[in-house]
Amino acid sequence: MMMSEWYGSQKKRSGNFRQMLQERIEKVNPRRELTAEETKRLYKLEGIADKLKRGENVQNRQLQTWLSEEEYEQLEYEWREQLELRFAQTVLFGNL
Repeated sequence: MMMSEWYGSQKKRSGNFRQMLQERIEKVNPRRELTAEETKRLYKLEGIADKLKRGENVQNRQLQTWLSEEEYEQLEYEWREQLELRFAQTVLFGNL
């Protein structure tokens, strides 16, 4: 058996295992259908995530609209934490 054949068979087994695992999870935790409101929110949040992954800016008002109050507060906290970390790096290491 060549290396590529072995790798292919391993990959196939891995895929089958993942599929089997996913099926077991779905049996234990059946997913409910999303409401129209939840589907719309999911769609909007996925769009925001895609923009952020591409390095594009997202307006705060858009985040406030689609994130819950708790989620938005967590985002603000993490943003402030990131700014503090960057400031500390600048103080310690300067602009390299």
